[in-house]
Amino acid sequence: MVWKIILAGVVGYLLGCVPSGVLISKIYGVRDIRKHGSGNSGTTNVLRTLGWLPSVLTLVCDCLKGYAACLIGKQLGGDAAMLVGGLCAILGHDFPVFMGFRGGKGIATSLGLIIAINPWLALALLAVQIIAVALTRYMSVASLITTVAFPILVCFTERNRDNFPLFLGTACVASALSLFGHRGNIQRLVRGEENRLDFAKISQVSEKVMAKMKKK
Repeated sequence: MVWKIILAGVVGYLLGCVPSGVLISKIYGVRDIRKHGSGNSGTTNVLRTLGWLPSVLTLVCDCLKGYAACLIGKQLGGDAAMLVGGLCAILGHDFPVFMGFRGGKGIATSLGLIIAINPWLALALLAVQIIAVALTRYMSVASLITTVAFPILVCFTERNRDNFPLFLGTACVASALSLFGHRGNIQRLVRGEENRLDFAKISQVSEKVMAKMKKK
């Protein structure tokens, strides 16, 4: 049983290491998205740099990494291996060994883990994220709110599971990883230096990128 959990963790980490944002950005003409904007390869930086479509593709691919890791883990060794696989996918996304340990912040990959745990929980947290972004226009604030809400909601939605402590522990670890990944954002928020999302500017960037792609 232990070796199955370890295998799930290794597979999950390797899946997480797949640099979705970097690969998708290359398709749209950006050699390394980490040399632009905030310097990471996550959905928000792709959104600011390349616009809506590339960011949605990055979100979906990063989410699938976490979900696939959980499915493989589930097949290998049940809930424990599923949760370890999902957590390791987040670690791989945040600290990819093949990319100099410079990745994203794990929000989209965490969503894949949450979908595997409970799709309704994932929908609830996604709704919280969207509402928070709409109200504040700070993606970091929305992500931090969702991060804190995750383990709290797990206490209600998963309390009747046989392995409830494992699910709660996983939620706490995933949230801790997200908080660590957002440490720079937290500092900028405290200093009042965090940038809000400019939806008009993002739309302009999207139009320019798509026009450039059509010319190729």
